[in-house]
Amino acid sequence: MKPYLNTLYVTSQGAYLCKDGLNVVVRVDHQERLRLPMHSLSGIVCFGQVSCSPELMHFCAESEVGVSFLSEHGRFLAKVQGPISGNVLLRREQYHRADDDLCSAQIAAAVLTAKFCNCRTVLQRALRDHPDISGAAETNHAVAALDQHLRALDVRLSLDELRGIEGIAANAYFGVFDHLITAQKDHFFFHGRSRRPPLDNVNTLLSFLYTLVMHDVRSALETVGLDPQVGYLHRDRPGRYGLALDLMEEFRPVLADRLTLSMINLKQITAKGFTRGDAGAVTMKDDTRKEVLIAYQNRKRETLRHPFIDEDVEIGLLPLVQAQLLARHLRGDLDAYPAFIWK
Repeated sequence: MKPYLNTLYVTSQGAYLCKDGLNVVVRVDHQERLRLPMHSLSGIVCFGQVSCSPELMHFCAESEVGVSFLSEHGRFLAKVQGPISGNVLLRREQYHRADDDLCSAQIAAAVLTAKFCNCRTVLQRALRDHPDISGAAETNHAVAALDQHLRALDVRLSLDELRGIEGIAANAYFGVFDHLITAQKDHFFFHGRSRRPPLDNVNTLLSFLYTLVMHDVRSALETVGLDPQVGYLHRDRPGRYGLALDLMEEFRPVLADRLTLSMINLKQITAKGFTRGDAGAVTMKDDTRKEVLIAYQNRKRETLRHPFIDEDVEIGLLPLVQAQLLARHLRGDLDAYPAFIWK
């Protein structure tokens, strides 16, 4: 397993990254701001007006360190990476399974099982931590609804039927998400998902964290040799990373939703860190974005017991572990894909 260490997030506008020996150097206004050894990095993510020297990009490609470029507000633009590793037979099997509706439904049902379980855990932990929250009855009802949708999942269902169940379950989960926000309610509220663009502070935070999770999942799939574009629950569409979106469903509650609630309820971020544009789109200020990135990195360093491999794993390694398990299933080493269920 390739160790996933730190991801370097560069948010300073006008920053320039270059190579010095075996180190990555970040300069702003011709002044050195940071120096890190390449072996300590698993990836580099550049936000906005950040540039890299050709020599550094060559070095990153040789070192299997991907360099991703995002807009200042987190929209994915491009990624530079070296030759893709992995056995071509693994990808052929991935494509073959994607063309088989039954095989696709089996993997999709496993992913949705984990998603529903992990969403349920978010709700149950909120009820445990805040038993007197407003909307406790509605939240308990949503937990019961997720249990019901879990029982309804069946590999004999068509992909469209599975997606229909997913949509109903997502409505039940996000329908009570606002109750889980227990602080700063005047400025942090949730009345439903809004994406392009996000129209409130909570959606802005969720969308940004989902972008980070997506980056990590996609990198993990590429590391084990899978094609992140060819998925099972999310079907082929030009420019869409279907398989990355599939595995991402398991991690949204664990890595993004729970962290969003914690940062708001613990007042690690405040309303002054957000701005609203003329068209209504809400964006994060640079300092708040940095706070979120630090919190995300800290969250990834926490450990938990993986229920399938029965080992303590850093949360940041979960996408890589799941990508490896999926590859083992596609090769025939595992009868089914053991999606990650958070306990």
